[in-house]
Amino acid sequence: MRFDQPATTNPIDQGKVVGWPTPRIDGKLKTTGTAPYAYEHHDVSPRPAVGFVVGAGIAKGRVAGMDLKAARAAPGVIAIVTAQNAGKLAKGSKNTARLLGGPEVEHYHQALAVVVAETFEQARAAAALVDIRYEAAPGRFDLAAQKPGAPMAKSDGMGGKGETRHGDFEAAFAKAPVQLDATYTTPDQGHAMMEPHATIAWWEGRKLTVWTSNQMIGWAVGDLARTLGIAKEDVHVKSPYIGGGFGGKLFLRADVLLAALGARAAKRPVKIALQRPLIFNNTTHRPATIQRIRLGAGRDGRITSVAHESWSGDLPGGGPETAVNQTRLLYAGEHRYTAMRLATLDLPEGNAMRAPGEASGMMALEVAMDEMAEKLGLDPVEFRIRNDTQVDPEKPLRPFSQRRFVECLKQGAERFGWNKRSAKPAQVRDGRWLVGLGMAAAFRNNIAMKSKARVRLDGEGRVVVETDMTDIGTGSYTIIAQTAAEVMGVALERVLVRLGDSEFPVSCGSGGQWGGNNSCAGVYAACMKLRAMVAEKGGFGGDATFANGEVRGGGKTAPLESFSGLVAEDGIEYGDLDKRYQQSTFGGHFVEVAVDAFTGEVRVRRMLAVCSAGRILNPISARSQVIGAMTMGVGAALMEELHVDTRRGFFVNHDLAGYEVPSHADIPHQEVVFLDEVDPISSPMKAKGVGELGICGVAAAVANAIYNATGVRVRDYPITLDKLLAGLPAVA
Repeated sequence: MRFDQPATTNPIDQGKVVGWPTPRIDGKLKTTGTAPYAYEHHDVSPRPAVGFVVGAGIAKGRVAGMDLKAARAAPGVIAIVTAQNAGKLAKGSKNTARLLGGPEVEHYHQALAVVVAETFEQARAAAALVDIRYEAAPGRFDLAAQKPGAPMAKSDGMGGKGETRHGDFEAAFAKAPVQLDATYTTPDQGHAMMEPHATIAWWEGRKLTVWTSNQMIGWAVGDLARTLGIAKEDVHVKSPYIGGGFGGKLFLRADVLLAALGARAAKRPVKIALQRPLIFNNTTHRPATIQRIRLGAGRDGRITSVAHESWSGDLPGGGPETAVNQTRLLYAGEHRYTAMRLATLDLPEGNAMRAPGEASGMMALEVAMDEMAEKLGLDPVEFRIRNDTQVDPEKPLRPFSQRRFVECLKQGAERFGWNKRSAKPAQVRDGRWLVGLGMAAAFRNNIAMKSKARVRLDGEGRVVVETDMTDIGTGSYTIIAQTAAEVMGVALERVLVRLGDSEFPVSCGSGGQWGGNNSCAGVYAACMKLRAMVAEKGGFGGDATFANGEVRGGGKTAPLESFSGLVAEDGIEYGDLDKRYQQSTFGGHFVEVAVDAFTGEVRVRRMLAVCSAGRILNPISARSQVIGAMTMGVGAALMEELHVDTRRGFFVNHDLAGYEVPSHADIPHQEVVFLDEVDPISSPMKAKGVGELGICGVAAAVANAIYNATGVRVRDYPITLDKLLAGLPAVA
């Protein structure tokens, strides 16, 4: 199905199943521990071998020698695979560094070997006996030190241009009566998902099957085949349940490749789960940024000039953290300049983490907007409203498909009691606590991606949906089932959804908050094709209706189950609507914090998000996505930071004891409101993404609330108490 015109009335608009707050149909499996995750497929083999990955002990240099004698002689050892005996390996198209290093070492904890043994304990013990001698080389590990001279980032399909200009920023900024020029920093951050990167692999002749934890099945198949030098048809990837990804499982990682190599060497199934330190240093992370923002405005509070420059770093061949993306679209202002510069760093690979670009960029932009509002003597909500735009500021002839940003801000301010906020900081006390309110905009683009599905009517009268779409905890099983039930006119319990298998049609996958809208649109297309097949076979005519498990038309009525055996496969493909219209999601975040006047300890007291994201397919799962994102935003504001050893080039706090994330005790009541809307430009579903919108702006809202509470402006995240103490108001 080609979608190149705005959607008109269609079966989704019935709203009998889609749009209802439906509990997760996989919830029972998750809560009872019976959902089989990648490492838990015990039916693959009664006694799979276990691999343990040996990571590099230096960040840059080469392996001068590797003594495996003691490890090979250790109890239970079956095989040891290194670059020397792995055979010829290519590099996946989406991998920056090689997944199996040696002799060259590209980053700390790059995999150099996998030890395969009968048990995990034996593999771990033998891995400790692998003796590696290194020749270390000088590396670049400090973004601030590499910032001078960092070149402009190259343009790419996802991050956009490295540099954009509109009008004459320098001249307009120089003339602006009110100016802001400030620099902000965000640290490296880790995904820290609950389920580790894990894989079970086995070979049957030349065919390889892997059970793994991966968000994008199609990408995994292609890059695994490319890396091993085998045909894509010989690779079977299964990933039906994923315990969190956040972008860290978008791409092929070392666990998959080394499980496949280990299984080939051991001639039996091999399972690998990356140990937690390797998840931080071996896989991907959100790169640190240095961001300079300049805003110029008239006395009337209207922005005349805006510039946002960002510096980030990655390994050679990598890409930038696209922290300026939202600034290109969010606020009006005739004269504009944005730039992303990319330094070469020898740290582990930087890549996508929940809302890559906007999450980091809005940590800076929305604090800058708060600072500028104060300079102008304007309320922060009013300042943002005055600078709303209904067109792409860099391409004024290109309107937004839908933009209810102002409504989000107004409704959020009313619901949160924003009128009670003191404009002057450090004025509200609650015993020993300084209390403040802060807000920030929320923004994230809607991305159109083609997606396919297969739908069939089985012998038990069920509608069976098959697509390689994944569920990373986002509720894919449920919203896909709701879509099929709505279109085919059956009860939800009459739909069986099968996901995460490369033998199914290729979907959009899970990432970039594109999964729900696009995958459901693909299922919608397949269901509409199946409806046409049923109508033709039954002679119901072109106006057949599907409801209550029956088909009616042409004076006939028949149960849907009488057409068992029919199979339809189709997908959604997009025309140029995303080029003719800017498709984005919007919102407003409001936060109340309390800061201990003596210690600087911060406690978040209340949070509200008001979101504009098209049709909400399932309010329960959508709310869960947003509150989860809000929680991650609190972590980014107050605690999350990968500490870099700038001498040896690794993340020191590479476990869940040293890398702090919010716990239940850190998170207060969270309220989420969705505007009642549909966006016919986005897809037949008239929906847009929401899973990443919820994190965009949260950290800035917390930072702005802390400033309102204390009068201390912190521009370097995370906002830890040591950055507050010196500036806190006198307590006596």
